[in-house]
Amino acid sequence: MRFFVAIPCLLLCLHSAGAQSLAALPNAPLPEQPVAPFSYAPILDDRLDFAGIDSEGDRGSRQQVSSPSAEDVTVFPHPDNTRYYLGGQANSIGQVNARFHSPYEGTNSFLPPVEPKVSFVGTFYSAFQPHRNLRYNTDLIVDAESAGGRGLSQALGLAGFTNLDVVRNPNLGSAPYLARGEIHQTIGLTNEMVDADRSYLGLATKVPVRRFEFRIGKMTLPDLFDINPVGSDSHLQFTNWTIDNNGAWDYAADTRGYTVAAVLEYDDRNWSARYGFAAMPTVANGIDLDWAFTRARAQNMEFELRKSFIPGRHGATRILSFVNNAHMGVYKDAINAYLDGKTPTPEIAHNAPFDTVKYGFAWNNWQELTENLRIFSRVGWNEGAHESFAYTEDDQTVSFGGDYSGSRWHHPVDKIGVAFVSNAIKKYHQIYLADGGSGFLLGDGRLNYGRENIVEGYYTHHVHTGLFVSIGLTHIDNPGYNRDRGPVWVPGVRAHVDF
Repeated sequence: MRFFVAIPCLLLCLHSAGAQSLAALPNAPLPEQPVAPFSYAPILDDRLDFAGIDSEGDRGSRQQVSSPSAEDVTVFPHPDNTRYYLGGQANSIGQVNARFHSPYEGTNSFLPPVEPKVSFVGTFYSAFQPHRNLRYNTDLIVDAESAGGRGLSQALGLAGFTNLDVVRNPNLGSAPYLARGEIHQTIGLTNEMVDADRSYLGLATKVPVRRFEFRIGKMTLPDLFDINPVGSDSHLQFTNWTIDNNGAWDYAADTRGYTVAAVLEYDDRNWSARYGFAAMPTVANGIDLDWAFTRARAQNMEFELRKSFIPGRHGATRILSFVNNAHMGVYKDAINAYLDGKTPTPEIAHNAPFDTVKYGFAWNNWQELTENLRIFSRVGWNEGAHESFAYTEDDQTVSFGGDYSGSRWHHPVDKIGVAFVSNAIKKYHQIYLADGGSGFLLGDGRLNYGRENIVEGYYTHHVHTGLFVSIGLTHIDNPGYNRDRGPVWVPGVRAHVDF
């Protein structure tokens, strides 16, 4: 009965998303989620499936845990003995903001009137193994995606925006596009094997415990970097940009969140190291990539240690650094040009130099406390003197939270989660906005600066095979770092199907 009641609700969400107009909007960035369809393999990396089972994890040390099968949480089963993978997902999020205090607004403000919005994202996953070998496996990955609907205030006015999916939509319409098109090659360094999670990112069910993995093609960097099993999935967990990803990590991406990149990873029994080289957009939050790598490029380095702080439990820590070179403006230069009368307001793109460098660091941890309870935390910092270019306008971030599975009330796939994030920007970024400047997301016309503090909670219920519904609530203090505006309450609902 619950299944037949939930299906019309999902169809209504899809209809609402498609019915909204597609007038020209400012571009917005798209983070894409790295969480693969459920497999519930007991031994797999620090990606965790929704029920709390390691997805690639402690490389052979994970004990067997009783969990729902993959067939229980996907509409169609995904057999392990084929050379291909076919699957998909559909995700629809509806949100509305309550009216809030706002004595003034600018061109990029989060707007105070009550405004319901619905988004929809559908993805088709496919992968094929032309060369199947335990030590030297090859995967060809091709994914197509379509997005529709809108976000609150056209996804403007917040560094930690409330809906990770809507940033796929502005200006680009709902026509399908290539999301991923990559080659994944494994080079084993030993005959010792451990179990691996078969998904659209890799088809092998066993991999060498020590190995190199190489990927090249179109991809999204959060598939591989800054993964956190408690806070990296807008489809079943949190929906906020700066909770599901590190807000200070200005990762290379076009407007939809994808880039062309090459990533080399070394995996050992309890640790991994990875390096990624990627194309940057030609302009801030642009859809076109700059192919002149001598002047525009992104480099990402990450070390991962799969070690728990609590004996007998599981956890991991990731330390990431990034260096971006691109056609980025300098906040101090834009302010000086405005004060000298060269521009009517500060304009970050005015005389922006080529090959400008922006760099930063990020820390990411998750920890299992009990069989059902997990916590996570992130800390991020970037130098903040140069233009926020690809993800969001956030120079410093601190977040923490946790989730609890529904095993105690006989729904082991259900989850309840709560998280807090505090975002900040540096001095010249503050002055730039206070003097009337606009970034690609923020611009109230003036600014009474304060940290943007956000609390989000959700409950996700597994309704039937492959179908999930969620309710959520977000509270935002100082939206867009502005003490003069807010606070803002944003309730929401979500329907998700895994095929």
